[in-house]
Amino acid sequence: MDNGLIALGAAVVGVAGTLLATVLSQRMLARVQAAQFDREQRGAHARWLREQEVAELDRRRVCYAAANTAYRRYRIALMYFLWLVHKAQVTPQERAAVEEARNAHHAAFAEAQMIASAAVLAELDLMTVALSEAYRRTMRLEEGDPAPGGSFEEIHAELLRLTEGWTGMRGVMRADLGVDAAPPGPPLADPTLMPTRAAAAPVPPARTPAPDQAPGRAT
Repeated sequence: MDNGLIALGAAVVGVAGTLLATVLSQRMLARVQAAQFDREQRGAHARWLREQEVAELDRRRVCYAAANTAYRRYRIALMYFLWLVHKAQVTPQERAAVEEARNAHHAAFAEAQMIASAAVLAELDLMTVALSEAYRRTMRLEEGDPAPGGSFEEIHAELLRLTEGWTGMRGVMRADLGVDAAPPGPPLADPTLMPTRAAAAPVPPARTPAPDQAPGRAT
């Protein structure tokens, strides 16, 4: 009788041990699988974040390249148009050309407002205000009703000064893209506060201007 109970007890213990081992094994396997799944999820999320960062960087790069081109083209078109106003050689075609450059600048600025970083957008805002003021004064001069501080020499000096602002703007763009550090470049002042008399001397009419230093046709 005792031997039978012992045998039965041993059998129960053996079966229970087998079942318990199976349960423990399954639970350990479940934990291992859960941990592996969690690692895979974290890895997939990290890859997704990297892909989003790369895509965002590409979007900013394309946007900045378009803005850089449009702003430079508009500035050069304004300088060329100002030169034509000074020479009284404005034609409907030349007026249409400067308006086309102006519209392209507006489109590039509108896109940048949705994509650019705060630092880049601040530079674009300053440059846009300055270009708009130069455009307004140039058109007033062409109409024969120059605004205060709106002589040929003063507008031309302001557009030349915007060359430095454009260089600084480009440096901030490059820094935002991680290309290099932004140069300290001079800040742009409020064009509405420009003195009524510019310090720059008039540009000799006979001298052929260089693309970025004197009026010339935008390409």
